[in-house]
This record gives sequence, structure tokens and C-alpha cells, in this order.
Amino acid sequence: MYSLRFQLLLSALIAAVGGATAFYFHPSFLLSLVILLGSVLLSYGILYFFVYRPLLRIQRVVDAQEDKLSVLRFIASSSDEFQRLSTSFNTMLESFRADIIRMKKLEGVRSEFLGNVSHELRTPLFSTQGLIETLLHGAVDDKKVNRDFLAKALNNIERLNSLLEELIDISRIESGEMKLRLRYFDIVPMLRAAVADMQTYAGQREIVLTFVGPADTPLEVFGDKERLRQVAVNLMENAIKYSEKGGTVVLSVSDAGDRAEIAVKDTGIGIAPQHLPRIFERFYRVDKDRSRDVGGSGLGLAIVKHIVEAHGSTISVKSTVGIGTTFAFTVSRTGVE
Repeated sequence: MYSLRFQLLLSALIAAVGGATAFYFHPSFLLSLVILLGSVLLSYGILYFFVYRPLLRIQRVVDAQEDKLSVLRFIASSSDEFQRLSTSFNTMLESFRADIIRMKKLEGVRSEFLGNVSHELRTPLFSTQGLIETLLHGAVDDKKVNRDFLAKALNNIERLNSLLEELIDISRIESGEMKLRLRYFDIVPMLRAAVADMQTYAGQREIVLTFVGPADTPLEVFGDKERLRQVAVNLMENAIKYSEKGGTVVLSVSDAGDRAEIAVKDTGIGIAPQHLPRIFERFYRVDKDRSRDVGGSGLGLAIVKHIVEAHGSTISVKSTVGIGTTFAFTVSRTGVE
């Protein structure tokens, strides 16, 4: 802008020179002064309207563009901050979305769990209530049925007691209240004793139950002895329940280097492939009609899975319909996971 104004002054000087020239050729002072002033004003006006004003407008456009470029430069220099902010918002949204999905899923699980618990409690309660009412209405004096009714009532009460114990167990496991008592012990005698305890139950269902393991060699593992015994008993009980008369159930243990492998194999009815992913869910039953006949809370495998995972292992299952099922897991022998 300063250079432009300088050019205007220069033009005025040129006009003044022109006026002085006119004064030289026209001695009349007044006429020369008028010509001088007119030349200056005319030169300034022509330059202002036809040169200075268009250039001024161009300058304003350029200044505006400079302002825009400055904003763009600021945005460009702040792109990392905007990117981090955008990423943070996206992460928060994904987290909220995942929390909502998880809450809906937990609500569904809770509703299903309450429904299953209500059903499992109601069935033996109503059955026991009916038996006792029948006895009170005179059947207690009928020697043909009174002992049978009392035996059935006792069986229902034992079923209720077992259900409540397993509900307490799984609640303590999932809430983290149940702490494992880890120590080194020889797992072979414990498993032999568990098989011996289950022989009566297996005999009642005409199932051959056997144990396969090291005869004289100790197999020391690092774990909770009572909880691992609970896993073995639950797996054997399930295998016996879902095996036909004359079938076999084998509990085995073997040395697998720094781990011991425990397996329960049966010649039972087997599990269809579509059911395998869900068999460790609470109250999930493959065959509901058969489950009602053989009893059980529907929590045994869920408890097994929790206990095995608490020992730093996983439980696997292989099954063929009509041939049998094998559950297997490992336990550390070193205590280092």
C-alpha cells in the first residue's frame, strides 16, 4: 500500500511539473495556478478511481485469503489433537455400546437363571408337599404305600439340599468368595477313593465303574484336593446318569510331563454337536425329559468348568451320539503356571 501511495504522490509531482511548464508558457499567475491544481486533482482522481481502488480491493481479497490460510494452517497444525479427540470419543461410544449389550445379556441371563432356579425348587417341593398331604390324609396307616411315600419325600428333600449346596457353590465361585486351598498332594489315592465312593450309585444303575492310573507310582499335583475331588465326582455322576444299563464309565489319570491329565470316559448316549458349546451353562440340559428322570440340579458341569479354570486349565469334551462321551482336563504338577 505504501508503494501505491508513493506512486500517487509521484503522479502529483508530475502534474505539478506540468503546471509549472504551463506557467512558463502562460505568464498569467492565476491561470497557471488553476491549471496546476486541476492537473493535480485530475491526476490523483484518475489514479485513485482507476488504479488505487481496484488494487485496494485486490489487496483486501488477498488479506482475506491470508486469514483463511492461517485458519487452515492452525487446523492442520492441530490435526493430531482433533484426531486424538475423535479417537477418544469413538472409543467411549464403543465402550458404552459394549456395556449396554453386556447389561442386556446379563439381564437375560439373570431372568433365565431365576426362572430355572424357581423351576428346580418348585418341582421337588410340590412333589414332597403332595406326598406328605397324602400321608396325612390316611396313607400313613397304609403299610403298602407309607414307606414308599416317605422314601420319595426323603429323595426330594435330598435333591433340594443338593441343589441349594450347588447354588451356594456356584455363587461363591462366581463372586470370588471361594478361595482354592492349593497344595501338593498325590492325586491317585484321592481319585481311587472317589471311584470307590461312587460304586454304590453305579451299581444301582447297573453301570461298571473302573479306575485306571499308576499302580504304585505317586503322581503329585498342585491343586485344591477337595475341589478336584468334586470335579471328578460330578463328572462320574453325569457319566453314570447318561449311560444305559450295562455300560461302562472309566476315570483315568496319567502323567503328562509337568501336568497330570484326568479323564472320564463313558459309553453313554452321547451329546449332539449343536449342544456341545452350551453344556457348561448353568441349568442347560441336552435331554430335559431324561434329566427329570435321572435327577440332578443342572449345575454340575458349570461348577466343574469354574473349578478347572480356577486351576489354570480348561476342560475339553469329545462326544459321539450313541457311542459315548469323554471329558478331560489337566492339573499342574509344578505349581508354576
